[in-house]
Amino acid sequence: MLRFLARPGLAAAAMLLSPGGLSSRAADALAAAGDGAEVLTRGPVHEGFAATISFKPIPGMMVPRAAPALIEELPPDQRPAGDNVSWIPGYWAWDDEGNNFIWVSGIWRNLPPGRQWMPGYWSGAGSEFQWISGYWADAAVDEVEYLSEPPESREAGPNVKAPSRDHTWMPGSWAWRESRYLWRPGYWDVNQPDWVWVPSYYVRTPRGYVYVDGYYDYNVARRGMIFAPVRFSGNYYERPDYYYRPSTVISLAALVEHLFLRPRHRHYYFGDYYAPEYRRSGYYASYSYYSGGHGYDPIYAHNRWSHRDDDRWERRNEENFRFYRENQDERPPHTLAAFEQFNARTGKDRRVDAGFATPLAQLAASKENPIQLKAVNEDERLQLTKHGREIRDFGDQRRKLGMKPAAAPDTVQPGKGAPGKTEPVRVKIQRSPAAAKATEQAAKEDTPPKRREITVQDVKPGDKQDKPGDKPGRGDKPQPIPDTQPGDKPGRKPKGEPKDPSKLEPKDNPKADPKMEPKREPKPEPKAEPKREPKPEPKAEPKRESKPEPKAEPKREPKPEPKAEPRREPRPEPKAEPKREPKAEPEDKDKKGGKSAR
Repeated sequence: MLRFLARPGLAAAAMLLSPGGLSSRAADALAAAGDGAEVLTRGPVHEGFAATISFKPIPGMMVPRAAPALIEELPPDQRPAGDNVSWIPGYWAWDDEGNNFIWVSGIWRNLPPGRQWMPGYWSGAGSEFQWISGYWADAAVDEVEYLSEPPESREAGPNVKAPSRDHTWMPGSWAWRESRYLWRPGYWDVNQPDWVWVPSYYVRTPRGYVYVDGYYDYNVARRGMIFAPVRFSGNYYERPDYYYRPSTVISLAALVEHLFLRPRHRHYYFGDYYAPEYRRSGYYASYSYYSGGHGYDPIYAHNRWSHRDDDRWERRNEENFRFYRENQDERPPHTLAAFEQFNARTGKDRRVDAGFATPLAQLAASKENPIQLKAVNEDERLQLTKHGREIRDFGDQRRKLGMKPAAAPDTVQPGKGAPGKTEPVRVKIQRSPAAAKATEQAAKEDTPPKRREITVQDVKPGDKQDKPGDKPGRGDKPQPIPDTQPGDKPGRKPKGEPKDPSKLEPKDNPKADPKMEPKREPKPEPKAEPKREPKPEPKAEPKRESKPEPKAEPKREPKPEPKAEPRREPRPEPKAEPKREPKAEPEDKDKKGGKSAR
């Protein structure tokens, strides 16, 4: 730790800023320049703060070289108030425009209740490298399940209207149950002002797919504090005595206003990505991401719900996007130094807030800061520094566990699963150092809404969504929800379909069959004889010929049939003739009648 305190230079002076010290953006830019670092006012958002959700867990983009070793990063000297706030260190991210890595600064994070942070890492694949995303796992889980690839998502949004303006759509997802994937349909649910629903999704790793169950997170204003990313020139950060402490805070309001999604890179991005070429590179504006069927944006969905009484809110978002796309000079600058010049000019458009990027010391001295801050003393700084290293070590353990290749698609454990399916690989893990605390204060003030349990459906991946009664991705929420909503139990199907067939079929059929069959047996038999010749014949033969014949017939059925058939065919005819002979006698008597007439 001595090497951190003994470091000289302008950068050290800037990092030791106090609320009463130097607080200009120029000082921050000068300090960063002394380290060979350039503070950026656009770039990726730390995954621990917000993560993108794609309906299809496609592989991340490959980069041509390995990321540098993680730099030594110290937590800032001001932190948001709260017992559940933790420091999560930064990491390297790829900048394809600069064809190099940039540093995503660490964040102060109000840990989501009941979750633990699983850090992301870079994975080598031959001569290329791929980013494996971090995620917030269930804090009660002590193992990771690596699954086979899930089927294509059936989520297509709702096909029924919301029950009220307070409801928001919760998208569906596939869930692994008993060696197979079952569909958990989407549904309408009442939203909460202070909580954002993060739906279930999958994280792709070299070993398999990790299922992240849906959970409630804080709204953006309560999540904590993010700091500007940094671009380093040269390899100054590789010096043994080097360390970095973030000091430029990105406004959360500005972040939401200029927010983009880039699913292929698994990140949100903030700042100027309005030019048409960015759209071709995979950047999506928030308002167009979900509507295009690419995935789900929890932040935009919550903000849209918060402005549900403003019918023009979505339209204004689109208009602002078009404004920045058509007016390059009005877009947010890309660096902190350019931002200084941008704010100093006259006659500029005031859509870009002057507080877009602000020094932390200036925020700490301001009375208008929406985030309540408190100073970090020396003991806390030592503990937080140790805590940051523990998170990095934990991330390295996750990398080692996830680097093992997945099992072959046709490999199944004995007695489990079915051919062509793989059983999940379960790996024990330690508890993450960044796990939410279940304190009494958190239980009272920060208890998220209770998650609704939705019944999964056994739907084949190839089934169409357009079949009646088989629309799990669009509007099946009223059907699986009755178990949890007392008011929805008397649905249409329980009242109509189960009652009618149960009353008619068992009562009418069994009573009519025994009564009608014995009475009509002798009459329909002669009509059914041509169709059922072998069945009625053994019944008539024992009466007229002999009793032993029916015993011999089952034994000699194939042989007597040709002999019995010529005999049985004429026999029924003479049987009918003697019955009709008395009726035909008058025809013969007429001929003899002449003799009698005489």
